[in-house]
Amino acid sequence: MSAIRFHFDFLSPYAYIAWTQIHAIADRHGRDVTPVPVLFAGLLDHHGTKGPAEIPAKRRYLYFDLVRKARALGVPLEAPPAHPFNPLLALRVSSLPMPAATQRALIDRIYAAVWTEGRNIESPAVIAELARDAGLDRDVIAEAATPEAKVRLRAQTEQAIADGVFGVPTMIVDGEPFWGVDSLPHLEDFLAAGQPSVDAATLARWSAMKPSATRPGGR
Repeated sequence: MSAIRFHFDFLSPYAYIAWTQIHAIADRHGRDVTPVPVLFAGLLDHHGTKGPAEIPAKRRYLYFDLVRKARALGVPLEAPPAHPFNPLLALRVSSLPMPAATQRALIDRIYAAVWTEGRNIESPAVIAELARDAGLDRDVIAEAATPEAKVRLRAQTEQAIADGVFGVPTMIVDGEPFWGVDSLPHLEDFLAAGQPSVDAATLARWSAMKPSATRPGGR
């Protein structure tokens, strides 16, 4: 059975909340989780959209929504020192070649640092410390600065776009996409049923629809 590909950016508190849940869901259905770090800003730029924190009304609502979701799931959540922030270094480090268990520990540690400890993960010193906490005894900061590391993250983001990813978190398994924390119950239902949520004929009809009206200057 294929793994659940978990597309994420440390910038997203929703991706953080989903990360705290995805492994238990996968375990219940005999699946593995493959983390895929992507640059959320790259997704937004490609699709011509804005992140919720860039729209004042959505930004304010986000505070209420995050607290409700975290509280309902029993997930610790604290405000980071700044938001939005630059996640590039953390994403490049978490994309470096390493054992799967180490990568999971590193992602756990970075997420905890930013969303429960309020630490600044733009700092190379902080990222180096978190990498050591996860068992990486090497110069990850230097590795993350190499052309190979930069290309790797760019390629992951471009592949995600090609696979239809437009936001984070997005989980893809057996060709079916699930976006956001609210889709986690649907992901679990899909894994339990073992069949597509939407039949091919219905999907084709929806995909073939054309707009009868467009909004001038709208996205």
